Formats: sequence, C-alpha cells, structure tokens
Amino acid sequence: MRVLSFSETGCVRKNNEDAYLILPEYGVYAVADGMGGHLAGEVAARTALDELTKSAPHLVDQGDDELENQVREILIRANREVYMSSTRNPATEGMGTTLTVLVFRESKVVLAHVGDSRAYVWRNEQLVQLTRDHSLVSELVRLGQISSEEADSHPKRHMLVRAVGAGWDVEVDSQSLDFQAGDVFFLCTDGVSNVMSDRELEEEFLQKCSWEEHLERIYQLIIERGAPDNFTALCCIAE
Repeated sequence: MRVLSFSETGCVRKNNEDAYLILPEYGVYAVADGMGGHLAGEVAARTALDELTKSAPHLVDQGDDELENQVREILIRANREVYMSSTRNPATEGMGTTLTVLVFRESKVVLAHVGDSRAYVWRNEQLVQLTRDHSLVSELVRLGQISSEEADSHPKRHMLVRAVGAGWDVEVDSQSLDFQAGDVFFLCTDGVSNVMSDRELEEEFLQKCSWEEHLERIYQLIIERGAPDNFTALCCIAE
C-alpha cells in the first residue's frame, strides 16, 4: 500500500482542526475533521485518532468475520472518549469530530465512518463515493426535499446530524469490501469535497499523470479557490 497525503489550514481559518492517521503496520488509515470552540476541534480530532491508534494493534488477529464489528466498536469508544473529554473542560464543551477509517487486510478492506468526511474508491477509471454524508442537507436531498444543486448553496450545508462526541451514543456506518491491485481509496474532509465536485475529482483522476501530481493539482486548485476551510486528503494506492 502506497500512501500520499496533505493537510492544510487553508486561507481563512487560523488553525487546522483536521487531522489524519497513517498506521501502515496495522493497515489503518483515517481522516478526522474536528469542530467546536477555540482549539476544541483540534482536541476532538486528536482524541478520536488517539483512540484508534491505541486500539489498532488489537485488530491484527481479528478474522474477516469479526474485523468490521471490531472497527465499529473502536469508533464507538472514540465517540465516548471525545464526549467525556468535552464534559470535563468548559473550553471543550460541545466539541466533536468526523471520523472516516479504512482498515486493510489482504484483499479486504473495512470502512467505517461518522460525519461528512468522505471515502471514495477509484477503480476502472470510475470514481465511486463509498460513504454517505451525515449532514442535514444530505438528508434533505435523500428525502427529496431539496435538489443536489440546492444543497451546494444551502445555508445549513455544514450542519451535521451525526458526529463523534456529540452524545454518549453514536450510530456508525460500516461496510466490508473486496479490493484489488490498482484500486485507489481517497479519503478527504469537507474542505476538499465542498470546493471540488465529484465530477471534477473524477476528471482529475482521468488525467495521465502520477498520483503525486494528482494530489498536488488538487491541493493547488483548492488554494486557488480560496481554501475557505481546513482541507485534508489521504490517498491509499493498492499496488
């Protein structure tokens, strides 16, 4: 597995509340987008990833049948760690984070997530979004109350309906997928997906260049468009 990444504050925010995790020895990769008061988002994202780091060694001996359940349990524990941390300190009250995780095992990968940080797979020159945004506008689109075009400019498009740390309990979406050599898994926070459309990402990936060049061009385009939010991407290339 070859991994490329970037994580930047952007052109508007004062600090970077995004974070990512690369643990190749355990096949674990993740992105998180924290939210809250001053520095609280950074605390939430780091707390969630710390729980994932602590638990990753215990995933090594899990069989395929149990791996997905174990990954889900890790996200549930991360949720409770963030929630409990938020109740101990007034400065971090109400903090939370998105969390999107990939765990690779031979020809299988487990994906688990909460929030609107996304996971895509690039296969056979097609880009497929694997995650569903846990956001208000995504729910409104799903219910047919607004169109996808209206969602792009909706005043509440940043409002999440699920986040790690928002309460004691959390619902985790997860799935187990087959993967093969040549597949590319692309994780990103909404600082990427709110600036570049899926169509633009797909058109970029169709260009004949290296994955290092793809990420550099995505990075530069986000900067050129004003980078209004922190932006993070993780590219996992199965070789």
